[in-house]
Amino acid sequence: MELSFHREPREDEDALYNLESVFVIITRIGAWLPRGWGDLFLQLALYVFADTSYEVARGLADGRANQAFANGERLVDIERSTGTFFEPAAQSAILAEAWIVDIANAIYLNSQFTVALAFLVWLYLFRNDSYYFFRNMLFVAMGLALVGYIGFPTAPPRMFPEYGFVDTINAQSSLNHDSALAKLFINPFAAVPSMHAAVSLMIGGTGFVVCRNKFAKAFWVTWPLIITWVVVVTANHYWLDAALGWAVAGAAFLIASRVVAQIRPEIWAWSRVADQQRSGA
Repeated sequence: MELSFHREPREDEDALYNLESVFVIITRIGAWLPRGWGDLFLQLALYVFADTSYEVARGLADGRANQAFANGERLVDIERSTGTFFEPAAQSAILAEAWIVDIANAIYLNSQFTVALAFLVWLYLFRNDSYYFFRNMLFVAMGLALVGYIGFPTAPPRMFPEYGFVDTINAQSSLNHDSALAKLFINPFAAVPSMHAAVSLMIGGTGFVVCRNKFAKAFWVTWPLIITWVVVVTANHYWLDAALGWAVAGAAFLIASRVVAQIRPEIWAWSRVADQQRSGA
C-alpha cells in the first residue's frame, strides 16, 4: 500500500514567496516609471525641501500685522485712484447665490493642492520631457514670490470688512482661516503676489501646450481666468495681486528657459527646444 504525505508550506516559505511577489511588483513599477524609482524619490525629496524652505521663509512675513494692513490699505488706495477697485462689487454680485460661492470656495481650496498635485503627477508620468522645465519654473516662481511676501507683507481683502469684503471661506465652508490648523499651512499676509494666479497660469500654459485633446486644451486655457475670478470673489486677493502673480509666472518662465535650462539643456529645456537638441546631437 502506497502512502502519500502532504506537507503544509512552512511560514518562512510563505514569507519568502510574498517578499518575492512584492519585489516583482516594485521592479515592474520601476520599469514603468519614466526614469525609475531613483528619479521619482529625487523629485519627492526636492519638493519636500522646496516646500519646507518656502513655508519657513514665507512665515517671516507673519507677525508683521501692522505693516501688512498698511500695505493692504495702499493697494486699495492704488486701485481707487485708478478706478479699478471693483472687487467688492464683483463679490457682492455672487453672495446671494450660495451655490456659486460654494463652487468658488471649492475651487480655491483645491486648486493649489489637489489640481496642482494631480497635474504634476500626470506631467511626470505621461509628459516627462516637459516635467523638468515645469518643475524648475515652479521653483523659480516660489523664490520670486518670497521676495514679495517678505518685502511687502499684505493683508488680503477678506481682512477688510469695512470695505464690504466677506470672507467666504470662513462664512460658507468647513475651513476657518483663523484656526490653529489652517495657520500651520496658510500665511495670512502672503497676498502679494498671488501664487494661486501664478501657478494657474503656469499650469494652464503648460497644459495647453502638452495636452493633445482639444477639450483639455480649451480647459487649460481658461484655467488661469477661472482662478483669477475665484481669488477675487472669495476676497483672498485683489486683482493687483493676481496681475503680479501672472507677472511672477512670466518671469519664472523666462528665468527657467534662459538661465536655468542652460545648466542641463538636454533635460531642463522646454520640450520643443530639448527635442531639437536631442535630434541634433
